[in-house]
Amino acid sequence: MNLNDFDKTSQVGLYISKEEHPTFGKKYIARFQHDKKRYVKVLGYSKKDGLTLQKAIILFEDFKLKVVEENEKPNSLKNEKKNIESNNSLKNNPKTNDEIQALKDENKFLKSLLKDYKKLKLDVLEEGIQKIYDLQDLKPYQIELIKLQDWLEKENKRMIILFEGRDASGKGGAIRRITRYMNNKHYRVVALGKPTETQRNQWFLQRYIEHFPTGGEVVLFDRSWYNRAMVEPIFGFCTPEEHEIFMEDIVNFEQDLVRQGMILIKLYFSVSKEEQKRRFDRRIHDPLRQWKFSEVDMQAQDLWDEFSEKKYEMLRRTTSRSAPWHIIRSDNKHLARLEALKIILNSVDYDGRNYSLNFEANEDINISVQRELLQMRKTKDY
Repeated sequence: MNLNDFDKTSQVGLYISKEEHPTFGKKYIARFQHDKKRYVKVLGYSKKDGLTLQKAIILFEDFKLKVVEENEKPNSLKNEKKNIESNNSLKNNPKTNDEIQALKDENKFLKSLLKDYKKLKLDVLEEGIQKIYDLQDLKPYQIELIKLQDWLEKENKRMIILFEGRDASGKGGAIRRITRYMNNKHYRVVALGKPTETQRNQWFLQRYIEHFPTGGEVVLFDRSWYNRAMVEPIFGFCTPEEHEIFMEDIVNFEQDLVRQGMILIKLYFSVSKEEQKRRFDRRIHDPLRQWKFSEVDMQAQDLWDEFSEKKYEMLRRTTSRSAPWHIIRSDNKHLARLEALKIILNSVDYDGRNYSLNFEANEDINISVQRELLQMRKTKDY
């Protein structure tokens, strides 16, 4: 097994295969060292698409725990006798008794927090606990967003943030985390539906311009005028001529916006085909998420290659120095949201920045347009 055939995941010691097996899909490898020995195990390589990153992390932790426990088991009566003697000596050691009591107190405290945790499935409990840590990771950057808003208001600046990506790529969740603590008097989220008959007879960009920010305001577009670059031509909502006119004109339009003082940030959330399918399946089977699933979603996987072709063309032709695309790999929702926050915060030099925070891009998540296009030339998975 060659580690060059695997990519690192967000979990240290857990790797995912670069290539997908035609029967079993991608596989995860657990690899760690304990007591000067190296342990390697293939995880969940038995059922196609049956293993997510979250589940792989759980299996990885279980594997490590079993290895540690196995190494700690006494392998002879002599060791068992030593353990008994050691336990007897512990009773007479006041310091150790204090440590044991501390562990008992800690165990009692954790149980009081987790309540009746045994009624929950392990993956549900793990996911819930992880969300707490993820939310804490975001808070320092959310504080910075409030500073950025204050600066925009003070300087009378206007900001537009475009959120683009395939269905289920994580745009909505990112917008919710970004706006969670922002001053709602100075931002708006715009998600436009189908154009009316009147709007269809107007200049295409007019209905978007009506929602542009005023001084000191941020407008976040949940999908934008780039519908005409991907969705509309695929579903026949515009003519090939209308699509081409848009592709030829949009760069100049955005350059004019920036030239006139608009801060324009374009985020593209790039989800893999495998992860999109997993999220669709969850929407179908989870009553709390079923409302998210639509007829368009049903066609997204079948039309994956068509969307890939339009995505490639859009990124290649519409990125520019004044209004570049920022590509965010969004299979890991938390890391994608964190990188989106960093991109927004790095777009302006606002007052009071907390320089102790890490504003550097995670190059595995926040990647260049050139790198995304190169990847797409090799495979259409993104």
